[in-house]
Amino acid sequence: MAFEGLADRLQNTIQRIRGKGKVTEEDVAEMMREVRLALLEADVNFKVVKDFVKRVKERAVGQEVMKSLTPGQQVIKVVQEELTELMGGHQSKIAVSNRPPTVVMMVGLQGAGKTTTTGKLSNLLRKKYNRNPLLVAADIYRPAAIKQLETLGKQLNIPVFSLGDQVSPIEIAKQAISKAKEEHHDYVLIDTAGRLHIDEALMEELKQIKELTNPDEIFLVVDAMTGQDAVNVAQSFNEQLGLTGAVLTKLDGDTRGGAALSIKAVTNIPIKFVGMGEKLDQLEDFHPERMASRILGMGDVLTLIEKAQASVDEQKAKELEEKMRTMSFTFDDFLEQLAQVKSMGPLDELLGMLPGAGKIKGLKDLKVDEKQLSHVEAIIQSMTKQEKINPEIINGSRKKRIAKGSGRSVQEVNRLLKQFEDMKKMMKQFSNMNMKGKKKGFKLPFM
Repeated sequence: MAFEGLADRLQNTIQRIRGKGKVTEEDVAEMMREVRLALLEADVNFKVVKDFVKRVKERAVGQEVMKSLTPGQQVIKVVQEELTELMGGHQSKIAVSNRPPTVVMMVGLQGAGKTTTTGKLSNLLRKKYNRNPLLVAADIYRPAAIKQLETLGKQLNIPVFSLGDQVSPIEIAKQAISKAKEEHHDYVLIDTAGRLHIDEALMEELKQIKELTNPDEIFLVVDAMTGQDAVNVAQSFNEQLGLTGAVLTKLDGDTRGGAALSIKAVTNIPIKFVGMGEKLDQLEDFHPERMASRILGMGDVLTLIEKAQASVDEQKAKELEEKMRTMSFTFDDFLEQLAQVKSMGPLDELLGMLPGAGKIKGLKDLKVDEKQLSHVEAIIQSMTKQEKINPEIINGSRKKRIAKGSGRSVQEVNRLLKQFEDMKKMMKQFSNMNMKGKKKGFKLPFM
């Protein structure tokens, strides 16, 4: 995660104050020195840090903390609230026009990932918000920009409007909106041209597109890895175009993440979406309070639940519960569960959303090897239908055949069979406990 260094520093700092029954002004001052250093190292704007530290200090030595029963926890609550406020306070949702289509202009410098982000946003709008978007290829200057958007459209099965690279972007945008009205698209996402740096000709063109299309949103796509430069770029674009939101890309990279903490405070532009990976479904709504919780090591259970709800079929979940109770859980069910877990995203990212995950020994540096899951799938897929239902029949010669068919070793086949057997025993124990009413809401051990 982008905030890894910052998160470690802040979590270690607040850990020292967490359990204190009495918090002195000196305790708060020492903690805020550490917080200040951590934020500056994460490349957060100096003025933003100064104001943040001042606000936390004032509240942390005030009545609400000193008179509370758990002052240590109260200080942490103050830090969390102020961190949330710094990033915008609450989620800023994408606009919806009263007279469709809703027009969104995507702007930014070259290399920020604007075209890919435009594709990702269309995917999110369709999957999560049940919208019918139209992508518009209005970058006629960068070689292959139109082709790139068309390829993304094909992959996502979302239509792309293009008039080639010999028609002006203003004309392309104008005709695209007419087309969207004709074909009842409720969102139009215009992928505009980027530049290596901000120049007058680019800005003039963007202003003309804005004037003609009267967009409901103008999103600046910013590379989170550019640090303070991201804030400067946001300021320049905002002064000339009047931005309505920012989309931060590469927030999963090895970056200090300070841009995310500075953009809203410096420019007053809300961060609306964040890119958490390269895959086309790895764009998320930005929730300041959830990000603050992640940074402070409190996890992000709400996002985890949302991912699970989007990936898990409720009817199948009920059937699975029944199979666990009756002990008829098979390797086919195991495969299905594996596919659902994988569709929620990278496993190490999911584990990072669990509260306190960073403090669990061994979990912090755990790198889940997705290849291992593919190996497990290959082994199961090499079994016959009968073997998947009744693994007890798998003898030595069958194991050799399965190993050969999956390209894995007999040892790996043995290991999987043993793990599956252990898991079924564990299910039986949980199932018995459920029957006695001691444990409710059991979930799969690998979920």
